[in-house]
Amino acid sequence: MLMVRLRNRYHYLHQERLTAELLPLTLRPPTRGGNMALSLLEKAQSWLFRAVTALFFAIFQLLWTQRPAASARKLPPAGNPLLLQSATQLARRIRRKEVSSVEVVQAYIDRIQEVNPFINAVVKDRFAAALQEAAQVDKLIEEETGGEEVLEDRLPLLGVPLSVKESFSLQGMPLTTGLMSRRGVVAPVDAPPVALLKRAGAVPLGVTNTSELCMWLESHNHLYGVTCNPYDLERIPGGSSGGEGSILAAAGAVVGVGSDIGGSIRMPCFFNGIFGHKTTPGVVSCENQYPPPSGRQMEYLSTGPMCRYAEDLVPMLKIMAGPNAHMLSLDADVDLKKLRFFSIPHDGGSPYTHPVSRELLDIQRKVVERLEADLGVRVQRVCLPELRYGFQIWDTYMGLPDKEGKPPQAFAELMGEPGRPAWALWELLKRMVGKSDHTMPAIMLALLEMTHLSKPSPFIIRQKEELQRKMDELLGTDGVLLYPSHPRVAPKHHHPLFRPFDFAYTAILNILGLPVTQCPLGLGAEGLPLGVQVVAGKLQDRLTLAVALYLEKTFGGWRDPGAK
Repeated sequence: MLMVRLRNRYHYLHQERLTAELLPLTLRPPTRGGNMALSLLEKAQSWLFRAVTALFFAIFQLLWTQRPAASARKLPPAGNPLLLQSATQLARRIRRKEVSSVEVVQAYIDRIQEVNPFINAVVKDRFAAALQEAAQVDKLIEEETGGEEVLEDRLPLLGVPLSVKESFSLQGMPLTTGLMSRRGVVAPVDAPPVALLKRAGAVPLGVTNTSELCMWLESHNHLYGVTCNPYDLERIPGGSSGGEGSILAAAGAVVGVGSDIGGSIRMPCFFNGIFGHKTTPGVVSCENQYPPPSGRQMEYLSTGPMCRYAEDLVPMLKIMAGPNAHMLSLDADVDLKKLRFFSIPHDGGSPYTHPVSRELLDIQRKVVERLEADLGVRVQRVCLPELRYGFQIWDTYMGLPDKEGKPPQAFAELMGEPGRPAWALWELLKRMVGKSDHTMPAIMLALLEMTHLSKPSPFIIRQKEELQRKMDELLGTDGVLLYPSHPRVAPKHHHPLFRPFDFAYTAILNILGLPVTQCPLGLGAEGLPLGVQVVAGKLQDRLTLAVALYLEKTFGGWRDPGAK
């Protein structure tokens, strides 16, 4: 434990040094004395939180850990040319009868059957129904007399395959979110964004794996097992939309649907080298997902598109937003040369997060250099000291009650659905002998929940309010911010248990209510995807989506993991 504490202190000092080296101090970082504002009660809570976390780490080292049943072999390359075209291109070719929907759907079915034994991403397929729907698409096109333009306007994704995160209601498919007690639960209806995509002509192929109850950054549960990263089967695909990220990166899907309340779209997209967009909250419906948001969580939850090609982001979002699409002005032209650009390379040295790796600092610096060279803009480096409290802010606001004073549903209650709440300590004892139906991260979250105080910290509330004010002023309606997606590239399986708060890099942006596009930036030294978050002001989603197109052209976008 002494070594752990020394390591954390080193990381803190190291990040402070990076702040001094890399950032002009546009805002003075908080001094050591600033923390004296915390009350003794708040300090006690912080120490209790850390002590419980340290205990979990020690216990985990003594427990047997499930390993993914993955071969050391790499994925085969995506050989069929149909797998290497965007959804926009495929829809156009299907409308023009250059290729049939049945051919496209069959190509993706074949690819899923080829790669899923490696990555365990698709947990339930509907291949027979998908082929029948594809045949109906081809018949509709043959009988259409209005021309290609009519089909494009009415059915922009006609005949294109689609994958769906298992936590979304897809009629006739499981809706368990990896919870053993929900085994056998089948969705009676489609979630609104899924229904809109189907109405636009998309053909769902199946549902993909998640973390247990969508509250962990590794897609692993005892119902479906462990999902693997297609670039390295010994590494995680992220969570909770990890199955989506994995199957998309493996070219087993071209477009997919994810949800994000702490980075659940962006982390899988980062770890798997694809594009994903966390929309401004309230634009795309979040109904008919499990678990449902409670307390104030609806303010932080976003549903958005995940895909391999940047040109599919805007068409997908326009469809998924439905009647709210006008709020985003997605058809408006964006001149990148007229935008104001900012860059923040790390959170300023939070003791809860690891330092950002040198290769991620370097790739973000390269993005800055290319923006300045190609567009003639100046990218201003800024420092927002409140980002150091990103995890505490997210943790505090996720636990706030709604306007009627009703608190969010306890995680232990969700674990016990549809029966009595889970008893975390009992589940921990059962886990020691391999008898618990719950994963270690879920048990850990339930135990950590017991350390929360009934009243939020005034200090943390002030930090959030100040950060919100500064960020809103900084971005306005024409500002774009670059911010790391995570301190490291995709970690190995189960390693996030030893650095569980690194997701703060994505989570803080949920609490701020900002739209974010996750953009791939090639592969690093270990052959793993690099990337960056592109952030804009509220309802300015079109700005980050335009930057995504530029970054894809500049850095190459998605890379076939089977070809590396």
